[in-house]
Amino acid sequence: MVKIAVFDSGLGSLSIIKSIQKICKSEIIYFADQKNFPYGKKSKRQLEQIIKKTIKFLEEKFLPDLIVIASNTPTLMINITNKKIIGVNPPIKEAMILSKTKNIAILGTRSAITSKSLSNYIKNFYFSKDEKVFKINVSALVELVESNKFIKNKMYCKKIIKNVLDGNFSNKKIDVATLSSTHLSFLKSLLNSEFPQIQFIDPADNVAQNVLKIIKKNESKRNTLKIFTSGNVRHFEKKLYKIGIRNKVNFLSI
Repeated sequence: MVKIAVFDSGLGSLSIIKSIQKICKSEIIYFADQKNFPYGKKSKRQLEQIIKKTIKFLEEKFLPDLIVIASNTPTLMINITNKKIIGVNPPIKEAMILSKTKNIAILGTRSAITSKSLSNYIKNFYFSKDEKVFKINVSALVELVESNKFIKNKMYCKKIIKNVLDGNFSNKKIDVATLSSTHLSFLKSLLNSEFPQIQFIDPADNVAQNVLKIIKKNESKRNTLKIFTSGNVRHFEKKLYKIGIRNKVNFLSI
């Protein structure tokens, strides 16, 4: 059975796990490092220490065939050379191809949006002067997911979404946006409702395809999911229960 460790600082991993389980079967170890939530407010140095320590720990404890960093922020900001590691990058090439206005947006956490790493990543695509990429800090939207407000108070979430994005989208003539925080997948229906003129691209499917390419020949017979958190177990179980996940949560300290 193929074993995959998937981690980030909270619920974001679930969007990646859902996409992986749609197209291939494996044993998934899901680690929600809530002790270090949110990654999006950490400095590059802090993130580097957290991510490298977490990867080393997961490798030694679970011996996974593959580790997925289910977060855009550390994927962009930290150079990981381990061949077992798959990260999540903004699908800006796909976004630009789809865009009619050639004005696209990357929606991400404050750390990712303000990082030199993201600026350098964008430069790699050699977009023309007529092709513009706007970086938008949506850390407030990440909080809506982690707090479960996207389930409990949708009207409030719509208000926050509109406040954060309305001016950016209309003033800059943006027509395509990448969901470059894995938490944002949970808000996709609300985003589509508020901004039907915008096409939102979720990179989770790209990650799943990358996983499938690697494990295809060793695919398991069924999907299994074991969940761990570095935070409050009961609190996290309640969060998962509200989104329909009944799995037992185990405490894991790194």
